[in-house]
Amino acid sequence: MPARTRTSRAVTLGLILATVAAASPAASPAASAAAAPSHGGAQSLGPNVTVFDPGMPVGQIQAALDAAHTSQVDAEMGTSRYAFLFKPGTYGSAEQPLQIKVGYYTEIAGLGGSPTDVVINGKVEVYNRCLADGGTGNCLALVNFWRTLSNLSLTVNASGQDSCRASANFWAVSQAVSMRRLNVSGANLSLMDYCTAGPQYASGGFIADSRLPFVINGSQQQWLTRNSEVAGWSNAVWNQVFAGVTGAPDDAAFPDPPYTTLATTPVSREKPYLFVDAKGRYQVRVPSARRNSSGITWAAGLTPGRTIPLSDFHVATPRDSVRTINTQLARGKHLLLTPGVYDIGRSIEVRRPNTVVLGIGHATLTAVGGATPLGVAGVPGVVIAGVTIDAGLTESPVLLRVGRKHGFEFTMPNNPTTLSDVYFRVGGPHVGKADTALEVNSDHVLIDHTWVWRGDHGVEGFTDTERWNTNTGRYGAVINGDDVTATGLFVEHFQRYNTVWNGERGTTILYQNELPYDPPTQADWMNGDVEGYAGYKVGDRVRKHTLYGGGVYVFNQNNPSIHTENGFEVPNRPGVTLHHVMTVNLSAGTIDHVVNGTGEAADTTRIGAPVYLPHYPKSP
Repeated sequence: MPARTRTSRAVTLGLILATVAAASPAASPAASAAAAPSHGGAQSLGPNVTVFDPGMPVGQIQAALDAAHTSQVDAEMGTSRYAFLFKPGTYGSAEQPLQIKVGYYTEIAGLGGSPTDVVINGKVEVYNRCLADGGTGNCLALVNFWRTLSNLSLTVNASGQDSCRASANFWAVSQAVSMRRLNVSGANLSLMDYCTAGPQYASGGFIADSRLPFVINGSQQQWLTRNSEVAGWSNAVWNQVFAGVTGAPDDAAFPDPPYTTLATTPVSREKPYLFVDAKGRYQVRVPSARRNSSGITWAAGLTPGRTIPLSDFHVATPRDSVRTINTQLARGKHLLLTPGVYDIGRSIEVRRPNTVVLGIGHATLTAVGGATPLGVAGVPGVVIAGVTIDAGLTESPVLLRVGRKHGFEFTMPNNPTTLSDVYFRVGGPHVGKADTALEVNSDHVLIDHTWVWRGDHGVEGFTDTERWNTNTGRYGAVINGDDVTATGLFVEHFQRYNTVWNGERGTTILYQNELPYDPPTQADWMNGDVEGYAGYKVGDRVRKHTLYGGGVYVFNQNNPSIHTENGFEVPNRPGVTLHHVMTVNLSAGTIDHVVNGTGEAADTTRIGAPVYLPHYPKSP
């Protein structure tokens, strides 16, 4: 997403609300020192993990969280990482609510076995970020990336806030932000910030395994809600998808509004989570995979799955060598990556079935010397969760590889290898180079929320022309395995195909793509004799593939005359079907057709107005 104003369709909230500026929190001591980690296992989670106990004064907790927000609210390309974990109990009260604002690279999570074990009376929020006029203008959520909220109950209490802020709990975010295992009550949840001066655009996002009040989707351009309960939903911009959601809106009128609703999710597995048991011991719960499921996993108590004691994990810090990590994995340990940035000069190798690699606080692996930071063998049940993987200065062939193209594979449909909240960056915080970000060669893999991003902006100081030749990434996601499912596949700005799907019987539920902004000329953006590369390519030999809710966006700001022939390119076979797909022009460049020469052009005569194709091939 660009760090600039972008055209979006007007959204009507049906409310007349005052516009106010959010007050900046006062500076306070470093968050990592504000609350000492508790005994019983948390002392091993590193200096950037703070564990709160319900007996702590609310003011002390508030000060720690305010300090973290102050340091992280503008740290889009920073290196600090934080996790704030809440032991079971109640935090805040009607008289003194706990009001949390979440900045970059910050995780807020409960440590209960169920979301109802940790209750926050107050708010947990993200507001628009203001990028101009000394932090008062161009206020939007388009760059509110990289933060996590999970596994707690939130009783919304806006005591002390003005009438606009009191109207909802605001979660104004875009990509690489997840909400999981939440129980929210007391007021609406708004996925946009309509209280800060505009333009108020947002481009998220993801919710799973949550029980929610009425949701104001607002200006969100795309959103996936999976296996949840909602009391109601309003507003839609371009592409809103629901899978296995009780209370989801009907999609019969698509594209007005542009809802896509599946009664069940064909394959799902919830993300592993830390919790503290009744004896104060730290454990990791690993949910089981489900098929054709709907609703939350915790309605009847503990989410079905297996529990692994933290003592069975190697708890790593950025000081650990890859040799040490691989030795521990080979001995049968699981891996917990504590918050920080890890320089990875050779692959972390996950070779044993059912191994869990869990990152907290947006732990980040950065490729060094052209390494592939993470490799997963073709074995069943591996779970990779909560990890960001960055390209480095020397080109890597791939950043995360699951299985080998040629070699022994042993996979199981009822125990898929799963990637949850795994994010990729090529450029942004530094120069990055990779041929391919994510390569999946194994069968029966589940990709549950990923953002695969070649940076369209960053701290490198390049012009857009320079970025095209310096931050190089050819392919975002390449799927070669059969029976792979993706729920929430966000891939942006790669220099050839953003996504290539060669495996049979693949399923994608919500796809979002922006084509690269920065090709200097049409000659730089040619696929042989074809103008440009489709944002989503299904291999020519594939016989069965399904996509629900897909969007490809164009913004060729470097050269607005550039054309891309198709947003989607798929084999013309009855078994290859696309449901509710669209292209849209964000103010520069042209996509000539939605898919395979079908659909009108998304050009500058219809900026911000999507070109929809309800079905491909066209339904009889």
